[in-house]
This record gives sequence, structure tokens and C-alpha cells, in this order.
Amino acid sequence: MSDAQKKLKLGIPKGSLQDATIALFQRAGWQIFASGRSYFPGIDDTEIECMLVRAQEMARYVEHGALDAGLTGNDWVLENQHDVEYVTSLTYSKQSRQKVKWVLAVPEDSPFQKPEDLAGKIIATELVEFTKRYFASKNIPVTVEFSWGATEVKPPTLADAIVEVTETGSSLRANRLRIIETLMESETQLIANKTAYKDEWKRGKINNISLMLNAAIAAQGRVGLMLNARKADLREVIGVLPALNSPTVSQLSDAEWVALNTILDETEVREVIPKLKAVGATGIVEYPLSKVVL
Repeated sequence: MSDAQKKLKLGIPKGSLQDATIALFQRAGWQIFASGRSYFPGIDDTEIECMLVRAQEMARYVEHGALDAGLTGNDWVLENQHDVEYVTSLTYSKQSRQKVKWVLAVPEDSPFQKPEDLAGKIIATELVEFTKRYFASKNIPVTVEFSWGATEVKPPTLADAIVEVTETGSSLRANRLRIIETLMESETQLIANKTAYKDEWKRGKINNISLMLNAAIAAQGRVGLMLNARKADLREVIGVLPALNSPTVSQLSDAEWVALNTILDETEVREVIPKLKAVGATGIVEYPLSKVVL
């Protein structure tokens, strides 16, 4: 493949995941410039061509080869049962770093307590095919209707129950719904067209993107910590550190002193630094992390 032909067609999810995805790419080292009504955002990498595509449709375009790779939830891959290469899981969403859940929810004051109670009832959802397969696997006869949006407001007037995606459950509670079953957990996936992934150059490019996106996610909520300690205090100092891995210990010019470098959760710093000071550590420096390659 010539340099002129080295171009990876990459799908960026349009909609609720768009801003979070662009922010993740920025932390990973790529600037994506989405402007106005254009579905072809710019990117500061001449080897990548981006296209904004709805997450619900991403796997179809990747499977058919219109895109070499793309980011979408595994829920939408499972919904349509597309044949794509799973490259990596990326646990991030529009609100948090947690997986989302597709849940079966009913009105708070309804008599329904389990899926079997909904036999013969109407279920509204955007995840139609997966929901049909779920109830069929349990031999529960239901009518599954596609919901174009505002799914939470449909029970009990327009549907008896819903299958809806949630991160925190707050929207369901606000609409006086309660969860009776979790159908699946979902997270963002980097997927690839199987033929494209067999191409050495494209596979290498996709794997590099995977590496850097995961490194950016791994760095979130973590910080680096540098400090000095006397060798005599080293055991106590190391005992204080809740390290991602064992801390790096380096000899200083003074034979009695060493330098330590480690990574820890940002929320732990306020507890750890006073403890380090108490056991003799000095020169303690906290610094931000942009990427952590595990």
C-alpha cells in the first residue's frame, strides 16, 4: 500500500457519545474538529478519515466495509448481530466511566415483579430485536414495539413495560419506574471490518488507536507521585503506597537516599501524602497523567 493509499476510514459515534468520544481522542493525542452540520469532521492525522455515524448504525457500515473501524456500544452490535472484529472494550459513556445497562422497567405501582409477569403485554424499546430474543429465550409471549424516543413516559398508557438504557437510573426513577431485570450491560467497543483488519497496515493503525485510547482511559482519575526517602525508612514508605504496580525506586547521589515514583488513584492522595510525610518522606510531588500504558 502506497503512502497515498494509507487512509483509515474511522466512524465516530454521532449523538450522545460524540462529545465524550472526541474528548477521549483528544486525551489520547488526536484533535478531532467537528463543526456545524458536517458529517466529516477533520482530524490532525493525515492517515485517518473520520465520519460521524449514529451508534445504532455503526456496526452495519463497518461490516459492509464503508468504514474500516468505528466506535459503538456492543449493545448495537448484538442488536443487529453484525459480523465485525472486536478490537477492544472502552469503558466510557456520556456521563461516566461505567458500563451502561439495558433494563426491563415497569411502573412503580404495577403488579409486575418479574419478566414472566409480562406475558401477553406490550414492551416498548429501541432495542427491539435483542428484546424479542430475550423474551423468546424465556418462552414469554410479549409484543415488542419500537420506541422512537421518550420511552420512559410510555408506561402504563402506551406500553406495559419498557426496555431502556440507563447509567444511573435517575431518569427511570424520575418517571416513577422501577427495574425488575437487567437484560445486559454494554460499553463502547472499537470494532473493525474483518477484511480491513487482515490488512497489515490498517491493523497496525487500528491497534495503535486502541493502545492510545486505552492509555487515556487508564490515566483518568490517576496521578503520579514522586518523593524521596532515606533507605532506612524505605520499608515504611512503600507500605504506605497503594501502588498500581510496585513503585520505581532509584538511587540518589547521596547513598543514604532513594527516589520513588508511583501511580495512585487521585482520591487516595489526600490520605497518602500526610502518611508519607509522617514516615519520613520528603520532596513529595504530585503530577497529572495523560496516558498510562498497562
